[in-house]
Amino acid sequence: MPKKSNPIDTILKNHSFVVLDGALATELERYGCNLDDPLWSASILLEKPELIYQVHEDYFKAGADVAITASYQATLDGFLSRGLAEQEAIQLIQHTVELAKKARDDFWKEESSDSRPKPIVAASVGPYGAYLADGSEYKGNYGVSDETLEQFHRPRIKALIEAGADVLAVETIPSLQEAKVVAKLLKEYPETYAWLSFSLSDGTTISEGTSLKECAENFNENEQIAAIGVNCAPSSVAADAVAELHKHTEKPIIVYPNSGETYDPETKTWSGTASCEGDFHLAAEDWYRAGARIIGGCCRTEPKQIKKLAEKRSEVERVLL
Repeated sequence: MPKKSNPIDTILKNHSFVVLDGALATELERYGCNLDDPLWSASILLEKPELIYQVHEDYFKAGADVAITASYQATLDGFLSRGLAEQEAIQLIQHTVELAKKARDDFWKEESSDSRPKPIVAASVGPYGAYLADGSEYKGNYGVSDETLEQFHRPRIKALIEAGADVLAVETIPSLQEAKVVAKLLKEYPETYAWLSFSLSDGTTISEGTSLKECAENFNENEQIAAIGVNCAPSSVAADAVAELHKHTEKPIIVYPNSGETYDPETKTWSGTASCEGDFHLAAEDWYRAGARIIGGCCRTEPKQIKKLAEKRSEVERVLL
């Protein structure tokens, strides 16, 4: 049973909701990075890690309470396939936490405030499908054993925890099987908390077909799961998913949708129009009313949207106080 304080609950004791950051990879692209690589944003760890630090800093300045690390696709298997030695791979995975912590600490030295919590670092644990780099994190029917998933996730989880992450962000998980495997691995680190966030098929179902109801009920008694929710779904279905989860869990609900555009995993391109580009903070009001208490953005969202979200929280809390 975890003995350390739950970092999510600590923030929620004093604030109406937790402000997450937004997209990392697409922000790196704005800084000129080419992410057409199986390692995706993790490739920048090898090339320009200072830009990862910069994006984290941008989100802290915008008002984010949480930085999600660049470890979504930073896996032992992925780095080994690139020709790195095992210890080098582990150090790179841990460096994702170190970059976020340094950005947080440097920012807080200059900008500490009684009106906002000291930000925390959430180490991203992306799904097995992200390593496959074929879009299967949006399908989830991997056809592999629990043991295969355990062997894949264990070394990265160990590295991220040992690097000092405040919480694990187990995100874009497409299958209940994979979620259960990760929850089992967490038991090896009983003082560690994690949030669990699924990818969606629709407003009531995760990618591989399991209902959100069943997903929530599977983890309601797990004290290490600090929050449960959805990410990288279109903003148009986010409120429905939050409302569905709210019926079946008392855990804090997390939601960080993408911009509303459509991603093609085969061509690795986005199309369509951002559905909440100018009014992300207004859409977030719907998510909050539906029950979300940890809110941010995923792919194609930007610091300017997180800034408006943080300003909205400050505005509401000034009225309440």
